[in-house]
Amino acid sequence: MGKGFFEVPVAVNEPVMSYKPGSPERKEVVATYKEMYKSTIDAPMYINGKEIRTGNTRSMSPPHDHKHTLGEYHLANKAHIEEAISGALEARKKWSKLPWEQRAAIFLKAAELIQGPYRQKMNAATMLAQSKNIYQAEIDAACEIVDFLRFNVQYMSQIYEDQPESSSAAWNRVEQRPLEGFVYAVTPFNFTAIAGNLPSAPALMGNTVVWKPSDSQVYSAKVIMDVFREAGVPDGVINMVMGDPEMITDTVLDSPDFAGIHYTGSTTVFKNIWKKIGDNIHKYKTYPRIVGETGGKDFILAHPTANTKQVATAIARGAFEFQGQKCSAASRCYIPQSIWEEVKDYLLADLKSFKMGSPLDMGNFINAVIHERSFDKLAQYIDKAKADENVEIIAGGNYDKTDGYFIEPTVLLAKDPKYTTMCEELFGPVVTIYVYEDTAWEDTLKLVDGTSEYALTGAVLAADRYAIAQATDALQNCAGNFYINDKPTGAVVGNQPFGGARNSGTNDKAGSMINLLRWVSPRLIKETFVTPTDYRYPFLGE
Repeated sequence: MGKGFFEVPVAVNEPVMSYKPGSPERKEVVATYKEMYKSTIDAPMYINGKEIRTGNTRSMSPPHDHKHTLGEYHLANKAHIEEAISGALEARKKWSKLPWEQRAAIFLKAAELIQGPYRQKMNAATMLAQSKNIYQAEIDAACEIVDFLRFNVQYMSQIYEDQPESSSAAWNRVEQRPLEGFVYAVTPFNFTAIAGNLPSAPALMGNTVVWKPSDSQVYSAKVIMDVFREAGVPDGVINMVMGDPEMITDTVLDSPDFAGIHYTGSTTVFKNIWKKIGDNIHKYKTYPRIVGETGGKDFILAHPTANTKQVATAIARGAFEFQGQKCSAASRCYIPQSIWEEVKDYLLADLKSFKMGSPLDMGNFINAVIHERSFDKLAQYIDKAKADENVEIIAGGNYDKTDGYFIEPTVLLAKDPKYTTMCEELFGPVVTIYVYEDTAWEDTLKLVDGTSEYALTGAVLAADRYAIAQATDALQNCAGNFYINDKPTGAVVGNQPFGGARNSGTNDKAGSMINLLRWVSPRLIKETFVTPTDYRYPFLGE
């Protein structure tokens, strides 16, 4: 399946709107938020093009206003998952044969729908369901998801265009076939864009998908499905199911036609899925593709030559944007003694200016964490820190779940570089700082590399180019995305392909051609024009 003579539109990153006071986009998103807030929705599953309502439901509430109900969603039983698998396999018969440009047109239309008529609905849904402020919602639910859809089409065309050499005697060509079976997409709560990309990337390449969104993201996932349906995704190509995660996963992995998983979520769950795939390996018709991005214990390392204001800003943004619930969020920092006091003063001043509350109030930089389980876990870490003489809380430390799951942005100063919160993933607005002696730069590089089981993102800030080069080399294996003089968050599709190694995942780089190659199985076709009629080669002589 070659590219043919078609040229795809050149992908460009969707511009981020400002939402400054008085702007049209600000007025529109506020109005949309208020309208969606006072309505309730009934979110069905989507199986083979049908809306499935079981009557077995769970309610949805904003994390920042958990007493308010946004609606309910329906839960599957095993028969529904089996129906979704059957629907995906039936849809594959036609979808996998559809010319690539026809599939591309559907997802390019989805991108245009999101950047246009659905933009503020996507934003408002993300603000409500995931408690993101408007800027965080905009860069995610309006821009990144559009970038995924547009750039993936461009990468797909490049994959098809890459063909082997041929000669006058034989024509060689590669057909990039969809995987034989169906793909299972498991998506997290924290990025609406990831929820859209994980099922759509395999589908773009001709696969059909069973998609399980996070329970905490169903509200905005429904909007994604509305977009996909309006864009023309055929029945059965993407089947969205909700319910008991273990039951859904076990049913999917028990199918002989399971061909791959596209996953973002916890490390423990991913490892358990990998193990189950291994246990079932003799059942499958093909070796399943396993693609996953999991946890992170992401770092900021400052050199004595670093600009102190830049370091403080990197921490303030990197640790606390979206309440530290980005996979890439900074949660451990290493600051040299000589600049620490200045960095601390700038950082504490920034934290004092933070406002916390509902995303509807656009003066709020900080909103709520996703649910009560997350709140309780973070509160326990904070309480332990309060009782431990090896760590000092220098900012924050308060929390309240009366109306919403609010954790005050918290900065811990650890005497021990291996203190619990320097090592374990917290996934919240808590950052731990260790101050090292300036002379211990090389030892600190080893410390950063050896502290965590994860290797997702990290940042080094320095003015000394030799120090930057040294850190880039020494920290080669502890961050799949490594940032120089920047915060460790904010990867942009087409600019910084995203993914990590170690226990952070398979590093298949979402937002790149690398990822799409995981969803095809190439077939080489050689066609000989004049076929030999004698087995003898010249070396045999007469």
